[in-house]
Amino acid sequence: MDKPTYRSALIVGTGPGLSASLARLFTRNGLAVAVAARQTDKLAALVKETGAAAHACNAADPKDVAGLFETLDAQGRTPDVVVYNASNRVRGPLVELSPDDVRRAIDISAFGAFLVSQQAARRMLAKNHGAILLSGATAGVKGFALSATFAMGKFALRGLAQSMARELSPKGIHVAHFVIDGGIRSAARPVPADAPDSLLDPDAIAETYWATLQQHRSAWSWEIEVRPWVEKF
Repeated sequence: MDKPTYRSALIVGTGPGLSASLARLFTRNGLAVAVAARQTDKLAALVKETGAAAHACNAADPKDVAGLFETLDAQGRTPDVVVYNASNRVRGPLVELSPDDVRRAIDISAFGAFLVSQQAARRMLAKNHGAILLSGATAGVKGFALSATFAMGKFALRGLAQSMARELSPKGIHVAHFVIDGGIRSAARPVPADAPDSLLDPDAIAETYWATLQQHRSAWSWEIEVRPWVEKF
């Protein structure tokens, strides 16, 4: 059974966690990788390690996003895999939230995903081939107290993914939404000694993204959940 072939990837919202793991994994599997973030100085070590090209981009700015894709086009690196991993949250009681902060957070979590997906889809439709992967969270399935902003952004992201999957799958574009149901381990958030594997390993999440990319079109998933054993369903 033939597996999809991808050559170039763009990861938007790149930091030291999941996005870095994805960049490493994509590179090992032969993809030319581009990473994008508001500030690229923090990406220097990852760029040196993987050979990825770093681009400054405000994902919530239509001109920035369009310019990013135009730059990749001009470099012959138009991506056939696009990962949106940017998000923002504002915690606090509903009546105390700043409207400006809420709007900014939703712009990053949801509107930016639309902008990036739109630019990606325009290019993928011309070839009837590609994949758009959106990083969601538990908050996109259930809203928690004091987290209205994150819930709004992630619910919108999930709706976008579901709608795009129905529209674009028949045209050869695999759209998948990943519910990351749990905390992700990092240097700043180590796994507790008395609860091994209780935080998600970013490399393990990246492997799940890659496995989804390898799915045959006859059995595409539009949504995947990943959770450690301590998380409740």
